[in-house]
Amino acid sequence: MRPAPDHPPPRPRRRLLWRLLKWWILLAVWGSVALALALVAFAWDLPRPETALDAARRPSLTLEDRTGHIYATYGDVVGEPLRLADMPAYVPEAAVAIEDRRYFQHGAIDPIGIARAAVADLLAGHVVEGGSTIAQQVAKNLFLTNARTLRRKVQELLLTLWLEKTFTKRQILEIWLNRIYYGSGAWGIDAAARIYFGISARNVNLWQAALLAGLAQAPSRANPRADPAAAAQRTREVLAAMVRARMITPTQAQTAAAQIAFPPPPPRAGYFADWVAEQAQAVVPPGADAVIRTSLDARLQAVAEAKLKALLEGPGAAANVGQGAVVALDAATGAVRAMVGGRDYRTSPYNRAVLARRQTGSAFKPFVWAAALEAGMRPDSPVLDAPIRIGNWSPHDYERRYLGQVSMETALADSLNTVSVRLLLQVGGPKVVAALAHRLGIADALPNNDTLALGTGGVGLLELAGAYGAFFNGGRRITPYGIDAVSSSGHALAAGPPPPGPQVLTPDVAAMMVRMLAAVVSRGTARAAALPGRIVAGKTGTSQDSRDAWFIGWTDGMIIGVWLGNDNDQPMKGVVGGSLPARLFRDIAAAATG
Repeated sequence: MRPAPDHPPPRPRRRLLWRLLKWWILLAVWGSVALALALVAFAWDLPRPETALDAARRPSLTLEDRTGHIYATYGDVVGEPLRLADMPAYVPEAAVAIEDRRYFQHGAIDPIGIARAAVADLLAGHVVEGGSTIAQQVAKNLFLTNARTLRRKVQELLLTLWLEKTFTKRQILEIWLNRIYYGSGAWGIDAAARIYFGISARNVNLWQAALLAGLAQAPSRANPRADPAAAAQRTREVLAAMVRARMITPTQAQTAAAQIAFPPPPPRAGYFADWVAEQAQAVVPPGADAVIRTSLDARLQAVAEAKLKALLEGPGAAANVGQGAVVALDAATGAVRAMVGGRDYRTSPYNRAVLARRQTGSAFKPFVWAAALEAGMRPDSPVLDAPIRIGNWSPHDYERRYLGQVSMETALADSLNTVSVRLLLQVGGPKVVAALAHRLGIADALPNNDTLALGTGGVGLLELAGAYGAFFNGGRRITPYGIDAVSSSGHALAAGPPPPGPQVLTPDVAAMMVRMLAAVVSRGTARAAALPGRIVAGKTGTSQDSRDAWFIGWTDGMIIGVWLGNDNDQPMKGVVGGSLPARLFRDIAAAATG
């Protein structure tokens, strides 16, 4: 019989537990290693958050009309960085109510919010509510892309944890308010308040704060400039969320909702804005933000846009008029108050008011008449309207009838072609007339032949209207401009209106030109431009086969130039300067002061 051993052999159960423990230890070690490697992989291209908070952005260019209201922006428009204490309390409250109502109670992640959003989405059958916290939105919007990938979600979590550890809740909310996109080029709540309401976010009222908070999720869909009805509905939703969060009372919400009234949207003014923005490149330091106060009259711009559109869609369509352009400028200073470079900026941003060169027809004749006045003639001086032949060229009047001897004033009022040619020859030929036109502001090269008397040179609308300025301001040359003042980083730059132009006509010559151009409207080819009780002066112009039709007119100190035609040079149907262009001038001038 064997003696009992001092130590009994290990039981099978104990051996199994020991093996399991060793495997758990191994799994834990290798799992930790794998997790660490995964985190390294996910974080390998993670942006450095401390530098991303100051990430580079495109410099902004903000354009204001002559009263200081913003109508166009370029680049990333950023307002003044504001602390929560700088804004009314309902600004951050509105943001929290609609975006993350438990913001001050949860940590980096809100499990309750995620669960609530999941239930809402299941009940609706599609995504109707998100579970992201404001900190998560900051992490995603500032540092990451919108890609729906596991990598992006893990990186978002890591950055959210970093944000919650590095900043207080109030600081994260400040970052969110100052850095998210609010539509219309506005980054940050202060820029948005200035663009939509013309005020700082320091001064918004309750319903304005609610609208801005609602834009965070839908900067395009709930944009008051794009869809005022959708914006108002979204604002009411935010107010209701504030009531549910007990931030405001139902009565306050009702009162605020009743006050919702969006300012009229600014005119599109895309052609004018592009023209000014190009000029600004010469005065704004590279990479700097700038605010430009322009000469734009928003009301006149809106009128010009609406009237041109109505004409092109109405009588213009029946007469095969495919395009048009309008400029309005101050005859005394050259300040451009309105500019429409085509029928639709969105489909064709090519600026026909500035860039296109078209034959002016009889709209060029005032320069011939002004040269004749400088040569000693007067409005009552007799001139001959009769057939004329120069080599193989025989210019004739539009109606192919001749009036014989008439006054200079009558000849301009009736736009007599043979008289224009005779006057050009009498004053010394095309070089003399071209020199006078250049002196008044025409920069384009002009034909050096006798056809110049009938406006065969190609000239731009803004250039032509500006050159008429000396007729209506006592003889001083004006340079059309659009920039009144420029500021960058709060400092004014040395830029603004050009200095007063030189005297290019004597006051007597200018006064005689006004007299004769007024006769064009009162009893000549531009009767359609007349306005009851107001002095109107101007000149019509029509190129060969009605390919171009012009009217450059003046009333109450404002020059309004109109061109109608087609980009492909196709003739219009019976359109002359005294028909649709003169009528469009009248409609714009009447509405602008009515």
